[in-house]
Amino acid sequence: MTLPQGVIGPVADDEFGDTYGIVYGFTADGFTHRELRDYVEEIRSRLLQVPDVNKVNLIGQQAERIFIEFSPTKLAGYGFKPAELAAALQAQNAVAPTGVITTDEESITLRVSGAMASEKDIAEMNFDVGGRNVRLADIAEVRREYSDPPDPMFRINGTPGLGLSISMRDGGDVLALGENIHHAMEELKADLPIGIEPVMVANQPETVHRSIDEFMEALWESIAIVLVVSVLSLGLRAGAIVIICIPLVLAIVFAAMYALGIDLQRISLGALIISLGLLVDDAMITIESTVFRLERGDDKSQAAIFAYASTALPRLTGTLVTIAAFVPVGFARSDAGEYTFSLFAVVALALLASWVVSGICAPVAGIALLRPPKHPHGETLSAPMRLFKRCLLGAMRAKWITILVTLALFAASLWGLRFVPEQFFPSSDRSELLVDLKLQDNASVLATREAAAEFDKMLAADPDVVRFSTYVRQGAIRFYLPLDVALPNDFFAQSVVVTKGLKERDQVRARLEQAVAVRLPAVVARIYPLELGPPVGWPVKYRVSGPDLARVHEIALKVAEQLEAMTGIRHINFDWAEPARVMRVRIDQDQARQLGLSSQDVSLALYGVVSGSTITQVRNSIYLINVDMRAEHTQRTSLESIRSLQIPYATGRSCHCARSPASNTPRNIRSSGGGIVSRP
Repeated sequence: MTLPQGVIGPVADDEFGDTYGIVYGFTADGFTHRELRDYVEEIRSRLLQVPDVNKVNLIGQQAERIFIEFSPTKLAGYGFKPAELAAALQAQNAVAPTGVITTDEESITLRVSGAMASEKDIAEMNFDVGGRNVRLADIAEVRREYSDPPDPMFRINGTPGLGLSISMRDGGDVLALGENIHHAMEELKADLPIGIEPVMVANQPETVHRSIDEFMEALWESIAIVLVVSVLSLGLRAGAIVIICIPLVLAIVFAAMYALGIDLQRISLGALIISLGLLVDDAMITIESTVFRLERGDDKSQAAIFAYASTALPRLTGTLVTIAAFVPVGFARSDAGEYTFSLFAVVALALLASWVVSGICAPVAGIALLRPPKHPHGETLSAPMRLFKRCLLGAMRAKWITILVTLALFAASLWGLRFVPEQFFPSSDRSELLVDLKLQDNASVLATREAAAEFDKMLAADPDVVRFSTYVRQGAIRFYLPLDVALPNDFFAQSVVVTKGLKERDQVRARLEQAVAVRLPAVVARIYPLELGPPVGWPVKYRVSGPDLARVHEIALKVAEQLEAMTGIRHINFDWAEPARVMRVRIDQDQARQLGLSSQDVSLALYGVVSGSTITQVRNSIYLINVDMRAEHTQRTSLESIRSLQIPYATGRSCHCARSPASNTPRNIRSSGGGIVSRP
């Protein structure tokens, strides 16, 4: 309620976090944008029926508009105001209730003619000007075109096109979704005409499938390692019991994750891999205690009871201590804590499940599988145990040497830690690169489109680039969760580049940085791999603020000079509102009032000339098309034509927007009327 009148919003965007893991691009050879959109809309309708699909959004569509371009001079010559023209169009095309006739048998709805269905209907409309009818086509040009300036654009491999982004419903299976979408697209391709080609832009199911394969590979490797180590150290039967405990623990963990709503994603899979090396410890302790008691002559039941009673509390203590080590990660009050909570939760679930299984299932399995050893414990030692015993006794006898060696190794590890890169979230192992292209804040969307097209040429010439997509006037769609989605701006474009592999990704990045610096020197470009955790953006940022803008700029430049002198820092740029040119129109209020004009009248006249305004809509069977009224192209781009703009006023005459230097009063202006001052 405290915002100024005329402010729209704020509007809450509750879909900002939606992830569109599957993105298809469509290019057309020999088809118009309208025809391509019709085909893509049909595909969108059919994809919405695929199981597990939540939303399918269109990317890069250009809205059609009907433009009524008038000549201000010609309109002023008729003594017709643009506002009157707009009011007449709105009145004829208005949607107004006409009533319902109710008879004894039926209800009949009244319909009034006059609604416009095409640009031809608008052009044929007549107006009463000075007692005679004037056709709109005689005083203005009516044509159907796409938005000018263009809406946010989408380019696939350097070619303008359209995109479809697909999100999954809550609780869906992304792998099943990928299979269903793939089969549906194969069927839909058969119905597409030659010239319209679908291109896979983003495929999250493939990434998830690869991550799960890596997890399964790590799982089987860990099981094999545990099996070998357990068999070598404990024997075949004892090692088999340890292996049996692993699937039991994982089954409990998966059930608990499902109950708590924890999905299988990159962090939770990593936590499971970490847990695989920890969850076998409890089972080994229990089985080793059981074997120890069997070697002392206890029967199986007594040995199993002893193993549980003597190790349950120490194992629980060790489990809780290990879980406590992950508490700072799971409960950090930051974006990182939100991402890594599942790491703490899954590790805690796995360790607690391991404690339960090793205390209940392992002793029961020991009763069924273990046999009393033929030789008492300690009578014969294996070769590894004999070697370990010698080393242990030697370290205990030379205790001071052992302490000094330990301290030296600890100091060496601290010294070597400085060579380990410090980064909480590493870069993704995916082969994609993100490229942000930012022009000056006052750059037009046309300049941004040209810069994006030039950058596309660099990508097309790189042999290590598999495919790429470019978003102009907006950031990339959120095709994976940690993406830092950029807000729509005329001066911004973003590209998603898919390379052949990780090695090629780094090579492409280096080549692009050099090429952009040479071929697009006015563009601030940031080329970086995908991030796994919360988006960071530029890793080093300084803010300079204050009431004096000129002083703020001066200090910011000094800060940049200091940063440039530091090693390890590059690509220094500024994120501020660069000074933009403004044309100020200073109105002589007394002279304007003599002509019956106000600042609002002049503002509306200028707005209609420069930007145009939407006055009505054409309603056909499929789409609503906005009808915009504006001055002809030359009147919108020429400073002199704006200065000489004629504005109709109450007497049916018109005045120039800018007066000539020798004309200071309405009497000195030619028959067209008085003048209003305009200065750049």
